[in-house]
Order: sequence, then structure tokens, then C-alpha cells
Amino acid sequence: MLKPRGPVCNLDCRYCYYLSKERLYPGSDFRMSEELLEEFTRHYIESQKVPEVTFTWQGGEPLLIGLEFFQRAVELQQEYRRPGMQIHNTLQTNGIPLDEEWCHFFRENGFLIGISLDGPAELHDVYRTDKSGRATFDRVMAGVELLNEHWVDFNILTCVHAANADHPLGVYSFLRDEVGTKHIQFIPVVERDNETGFQEGEKVTERSVGARQYGEFLIAIFDEWVRHDVGRVFVQIFDVSLAGWVGRQPGLCVFDETCGTALVMEHNGDLYACDHFVEPRYRLGNIQETPMGELVSSATQRRFGSEKRDALPGYCMECDVRFICNGGCPKNRFITTPDGKDGLNYLCEGYRAFFRHIDVPMRFMESELRAGRPPANIMVADSGGAAHRGERQDI
Repeated sequence: MLKPRGPVCNLDCRYCYYLSKERLYPGSDFRMSEELLEEFTRHYIESQKVPEVTFTWQGGEPLLIGLEFFQRAVELQQEYRRPGMQIHNTLQTNGIPLDEEWCHFFRENGFLIGISLDGPAELHDVYRTDKSGRATFDRVMAGVELLNEHWVDFNILTCVHAANADHPLGVYSFLRDEVGTKHIQFIPVVERDNETGFQEGEKVTERSVGARQYGEFLIAIFDEWVRHDVGRVFVQIFDVSLAGWVGRQPGLCVFDETCGTALVMEHNGDLYACDHFVEPRYRLGNIQETPMGELVSSATQRRFGSEKRDALPGYCMECDVRFICNGGCPKNRFITTPDGKDGLNYLCEGYRAFFRHIDVPMRFMESELRAGRPPANIMVADSGGAAHRGERQDI
């Protein structure tokens, strides 16, 4: 992930874990230079052994660096790409800086845009406010309307937190029916309660979603999706789950057996192990001082990735849904197992309930895939109850 303006943002979302990263760079202007952009682009493309390369832009709010920066980024990508190589760009934004010029650029250059939206206004505006504490929902929706008008591909990233977690169907139906999105990511807010902004301590803030609460949120939406929307609406955690049931890698770092491939480069070239671990002890180095390839493949980063698997407690190793969960994201492994061992994921109770709940329909969809039929057939089967017996389990 590239952070061209670091943690700088036009909003002041109360659960944001990245705003505090400004403290790491006192006095910085938080602007990636053109020289650094070119150096990264060249090294990143040269290091790829595949025909398609994706640049992922995040923040803070990446659009605050201005359109000219991204115009130059696209020029450099075309300059350094090898013959036949396809370049893709994805960008996560709160949507508020969008205007006609931005949308025209995104459409012309095939950007996939992620929009942060936490549901209808009364849920979104609880935590997603601007620097003056004002609501942002209407401005975000204006950005969504612009993307639609310009036929820009976008998906929705919804953070699940204390304010919206008890309204799963309200959130889902709003995104599906009123926003009209076909692609949704649900990200649980697990915010550690400390003064550092780092991943430390065992307490979470009152804004965090509860483990049981998160499981119930996913289950309620899954039951709606599996009856009406398979093949029509694509929910990331449901797609990832199906991959696990058919024996493939989940393809999402939080559920992969190991991690360490989702590194972050800050605005000044500092490379960190992960977006959730932008902390001094996880800084690998700076690509202007050490070749990026050396940092990415360093023993330090390999150890970071393998510890996700190697540090799993026995309680997880014996779990019947470990094949898909794999202990979840290391940033959330700060509670103890029933037998008192460290390293259990804070969301374990919810994940375990959700993955067990979806087992029967996932097995049905798996069998349809293996037979060369569409998984969406489950909607026909489920209308008679055949594919979804054994309704919700206790959590």
C-alpha cells in the first residue's frame, strides 16, 4: 500500500487508527516526492514476475496530494511497464474530495475506487465526522453519485463498530438497494485503548465491535445474501469463505495461514511490515537507503509473516474452522484461550460462530462448483430449505 500523503486526512473519524501516525514524522510536509514515486514505480514493476501489477493507494486521504501527482504516477507506470504487462490501480477514499475532474481521470485510467461508507446517515455519521465534528454522509453520497455518473468502478468498505453492528440488515439493504453497490467489504473495528496508537494493551475502546456482536452481524447478512443475492452482490468475506471451502487459499491476508505480503510504504519511503503495524519496531527500512527487494524479502519480514502461523495456540490448532480462519489478523490476537494461553483472536467467538453457521450452504455451493454449476443455485434450493437446514447456531 502506498501512502502518498501519509496519515493526513480531511476527516477525523473517531475510530481511525492511522491519524496518530503523524506523530512518527514531526515536522514533515507529508507529501511523497516525484523522485520517490519514480523510484518506487521502477523497482516495484521490475520486481514483478507476473503479467498484471496492481498499485494500491491509501491514506489518510490519498486524494489530498492532488490530481497532478496521480497523472504523473500513471505516466511513470506506462514508462516502466514491460511489453504486454497490464497495470491496475486501486484507491481508497472517503469520497469527499471527488469532483468531475477526478472522476474523469479515474474512468479514463481504469482505477477501481473504494469508498468508505458505514451505512445510512444515522449510522455513518456517528463516528465519521470532519475536523470540525460535522457529519459527512451527504458529502460522501455526493461523491458516490459522481462516480456513478462517470461510470467509475467502485466498491464499498464498511467499518463495523459499536454504532452500526446491531443493524446488519439495515446496513446491508442500504448499501445494496440505495447505494446500488455490488461489492462490499466489512471491516471490524477493534480499537486498542491506549495513548500510543500502536497495537498494544488488552482493552478495546467503546467504539469497537464486540466479538459476539460481529458474528451475529455477519450471520444476519449472510442469511439474507444466501437467499437472495448470490452471484448478484459480492461480499468479500463470503467470497473468501467459499474459496476456503473449495480448498483454495482464502486470498485475504487476515485469513491466510501466513502474512507479510501487505506491506506499507509511507510518504518518505519508509517501509513497514503491515498497514496495521506502522510502528517503529515494525519499520523495515527506507527504500531510498536499501533496495526495496531486500527489505521485502528480509529475514525480519519473513519472520513477521510466519509468526502468524507459528504463534497459534493449541486451542486454535484444534479448532474445526481453522482451515478458513487461521487465527485471524495478528493485530487482534491479544486475549487468552479458555485454558489460559496467550494469542487468541479477540474476534474468535464471532468468527467461530459465523464459519460454523455457513458450513451447510458453503458445502452446497462447493458441490455446485465442482459439478460445473453456478453457486447461485443455492437460492433455488434454499427456497425449499434443502441447502440451509440447521438454522443459526448459538454463539
